[in-house]
Parts: sequence; structure tokens; C-alpha cells
Amino acid sequence: MIGSLLRTGPESPLLILAHGAGAPMDSEFMEQMAILLAEREIGVIRFEFPYMAQRRSGGSKRPPDRQPLLLDTWRQVIEQCRGKGKLFVGGKSMGGRMASLVADEAEVDGLVCLGYPFHPVKKPEKLRTEHLYELQTPSLVIQGTRDALGSREEVVSYDLPEAIQLCWLEDGDHDLKPRVKSGYTHQQHMRSAADAISAFMAAES
Repeated sequence: MIGSLLRTGPESPLLILAHGAGAPMDSEFMEQMAILLAEREIGVIRFEFPYMAQRRSGGSKRPPDRQPLLLDTWRQVIEQCRGKGKLFVGGKSMGGRMASLVADEAEVDGLVCLGYPFHPVKKPEKLRTEHLYELQTPSLVIQGTRDALGSREEVVSYDLPEAIQLCWLEDGDHDLKPRVKSGYTHQQHMRSAADAISAFMAAES
């Protein structure tokens, strides 16, 4: 059962953006990204997976749903949002990973992942990349260079297909946030991410 959808910006082109494992669809990160994309004439629709919607109504810290339910939720949202214009899917961390698992079958126009969780924290041997080598949907992964779930040094060694574009944000962590000493700000990186998404979507439209 899909809860309420949160729409920001124009009707088309449209990016459905899913939240990560620990924060809701209206978290500061998700809110900022939706606003930045709307400023770039991109419509954003946000939704919540069942466990997060239940957290909102019940107050308990429920763990993420199992993958089959997460994927079914994605399929339902895609069908509900499908219209005449270009449709892209993506999300932050887990939300983007789940989108990458349904993108091909849903025949969407593109995939956007913000901080892809290439492996669990401190478990670099447990890769979540197998399906990426078969991915046919044009894809953009925006990653901080020091992301604990997939740093630049690690990801370069995966030899991902050329169809997956990588946009690196210097010194960014899993939330794309750099340290002060880097000389960058989080807002700069968020704007850079929005610019990269805008250019990617325009190229695929």
C-alpha cells in the first residue's frame, strides 16, 4: 500500500526519488535536493516505503522492509506516476539501490543514485554490484570520494560498465558532505549534484 506522495516542481521531466534506510522522504537532504531540482525545472516525486510510513504513524523505529516489499513498492509508485513525459527513478542510498533493481523492467528513461551503497559499512567484501553489470538503463551515480559505503578508490576497482556515469564530489561522505578543511561546503556539493542530475536528464530526454 503506497502512502501519500510528495510532489515538488513541474510535471515533467519527472524524477521519482526514494529515501535512504534511516531517514524519511522529507528529511533535510531529501527536501534540499527536491528544491534544488525544482529550481532546475525538474519535477520530483517522493514516497515512503511501508516501514518508514509506519514509523511516521506509529513512532516506532521499524527496520527496513525486506527487499521484495521494497521492490514491489517501487513498482507501484512507478505505475502510479507514469504519464506522457520522461520518467526517471532514483534515490538516496538504499532508495537508489532498490531503484536500480527495477529500472530495467520498468523501462524508465534513466536512473539516478545519490550515494550508492556499494557495500555495508566496514564490509567492503560484501559487494552490492552484481546486477549493475547487466543494467541497461542509462544511469548516473553521484558519490562522495570518501563515502564509507563506496569510496572513489574502491569504486574505481570495480570496473563498472561505461553506461553507468560516475560523478565524484571531492571529500564528500555518504550524505555528500565534505569536511571543512576540504574547502568545499555541503551546499556546494548539493548544488553540484543537482547540476549533474539536470545535465544527465537533459541528455537522456
